[in-house]
Amino acid sequence: MNSEWIATTVGEQATLQRGFDITKATQQSGSIPVISSGGTNSYHNTAMAKGPGVILGRKGVVGSVYFVEEDYWPHDTTLWVKDFHGNNERFTYYFFLSKAKDLAALDVGSANPTLNRNHVHPIKVQWPKVSTQKEIAAFLGALDDRITLLRETNTTLEAIAQALFKSWFVDFDPVRAKQEGREPEGMDADTAALFPDSFEESELGLVPKGWRVKSLDTIAEYLNGLALQKFPPDEDDWLPVIKIAQLRKGNTNGADRANRRLKSEYIIQNGDVLFSWSGSLEIVVWCGGEGALNQHLFKVTSKDYPKWFYYFWTKHHLASFQQTAASKATTMGHIQRKHLTEAKVIAPPFESIQAISGYFAPLLDRWITNSLKAQTLATLRDTLLPRLISGRLRLPDAEALVEDV
Repeated sequence: MNSEWIATTVGEQATLQRGFDITKATQQSGSIPVISSGGTNSYHNTAMAKGPGVILGRKGVVGSVYFVEEDYWPHDTTLWVKDFHGNNERFTYYFFLSKAKDLAALDVGSANPTLNRNHVHPIKVQWPKVSTQKEIAAFLGALDDRITLLRETNTTLEAIAQALFKSWFVDFDPVRAKQEGREPEGMDADTAALFPDSFEESELGLVPKGWRVKSLDTIAEYLNGLALQKFPPDEDDWLPVIKIAQLRKGNTNGADRANRRLKSEYIIQNGDVLFSWSGSLEIVVWCGGEGALNQHLFKVTSKDYPKWFYYFWTKHHLASFQQTAASKATTMGHIQRKHLTEAKVIAPPFESIQAISGYFAPLLDRWITNSLKAQTLATLRDTLLPRLISGRLRLPDAEALVEDV
């Protein structure tokens, strides 16, 4: 251990205070974030603490850690750092983040998880001087910034692709432009030639001439997952089970395990399209690593149509599917296969789709590349975090590990 690190306790470096409750009488809307154990979910017109701040989940969600730059209202369900004792606020945040599992293990609640600050303050730790704190915080912050930028870029990429898909395949803007004698916007002459200049009647009304109405389940196969509790893992040969929870998180941290000896179609790879048809209905392009397909999830593939085509058509119908699931009088709403058949798509001739792929496939490929890079950086950050915070890893060594990422 570096001699510049000292043996101390959490309470000597960061004094925790219970947050403040909000009653109906005191609730006033404003721009001040109210941070509860589950994060920011409301705003107030009064700040009870100065930023930058560090907040821990105290009740309900134990082990959550948040950093806020601006003034804020720490809710009664949290503990907040009232006194940093001269320490770097961002380093203190990363310290508590590295201890998230330990904090969760301090739960003293019964039905409702609860964290007591008197159990946190005595924890013995190694603590660096402020200059070292700033260096570590800057390094970890730079990693987080890179991850955030990749994810923000992906949000933009998907918005562009989705808007383009809606314009071309739902609103038929290029066809309408040609029908009116105008050049379609945002495409060259070769691409414009792929779109007809008139409409014809169909079961859905007017559609571009030569295009066909199809059922969603005819352009792609929707493979339902397995009841994987029937496939217990071997000790040294297993796959993480991808359920709805993993779908929403985007990773397999803490996932159940299943036997690897499944049929190949039930093994999920990066880039696969997954659609949860029960509970929380969502569709994603999975980039969380290899895993096993659990029941209540569809793995969506197609032998005939490109990934972007069936992904965006499924996403186009997602709101309707969610409404159908919500209307069911069950504890866990869901859709049935008949709803996939009832959902219609408008499909151009295959040669047109293949040519149009030149617009959509690169956007999706870049999205996947960014997602995988963000996952790699997040995994690396999570690996380095506890070692840097405890002083077991020197900063130059950590910097060397991320040079090629």
